Amino acid sequence: MLIDFVPDQNLYPFESRWFDSPAGRVHYIDEGSGPTILFCHGVPTWSFLYRHIVAELRDRYRCIAVDYLGFGLSERPADFGYTVAEHIDVLGQLIDHLRLDDFLLMGHDWGGPVGLGAVTPRADRLRGIVLGNTLFWPPEPLANRTFGRVIRTRPMQRRILEQGFLIEKFLLGELGRTLTPAEADHYRLVQPTPDARRGLGVMAKQIVDARPLLDQLSRDVPAQLGDKPTLLVWGMKDLVYRPKAHIPRMLSTFTDVEVVELPQARQFIQEHSPEAIATAITKRFP
Repeated sequence: MLIDFVPDQNLYPFESRWFDSPAGRVHYIDEGSGPTILFCHGVPTWSFLYRHIVAELRDRYRCIAVDYLGFGLSERPADFGYTVAEHIDVLGQLIDHLRLDDFLLMGHDWGGPVGLGAVTPRADRLRGIVLGNTLFWPPEPLANRTFGRVIRTRPMQRRILEQGFLIEKFLLGELGRTLTPAEADHYRLVQPTPDARRGLGVMAKQIVDARPLLDQLSRDVPAQLGDKPTLLVWGMKDLVYRPKAHIPRMLSTFTDVEVVELPQARQFIQEHSPEAIATAITKRFP
């Protein structure tokens, strides 16, 4: 199933491109020229989240932003499991298909584990890393672990699939006053039905189910990527990826790391502080 939604060119002024992976048809954008940056979104977003950053950087960088299967404009294959491990596999296939080399990775929210999982076995091709409000280890704070158990219950899964709970309450609940109605609709209309939201339901359960994978990443990332130049761009008002619980772990992982604090930003930093993020990238990776 493909989503019957055409983005407004005034809001998303990019050419749609497609990769026919073995698992399904993947949508992505590939804008500009110069050093390559691969942007990986989290939940419940899609490449639309990066629109302002891509618009800021595409005159100096080649900006690639992908929609995972089940998200954005990408296909919703009936036989795809929508797990983090499967998203990692498909993203790796796209990296190989595009023959990316000497590129930067930016990961946010679940885009951190998905992106890092895809580049870890391709570490020799990675120039540097940008991470914002994410992790690559099993969630440790009690509030995160409790949320992970609650979100997988039948009533909460029903709200995710039937009512668009993650979009309405988490995404738009945070951003509602900062987005125009048309921008909000670009998040809603790419997840228009319960069937279209299957990937959201699975990814919510991955907080618990992907624990073994995250545990493996917690070892692989320092071993394979720990010496890569790294930039952290962090929303300091985020109640999910709390700075005091996450930034120190990042600092202990990477040997060459800079931190840019976004004082007023919460979880969805690309909407709160796109100019600051773009500026930080250009300074760290000219």
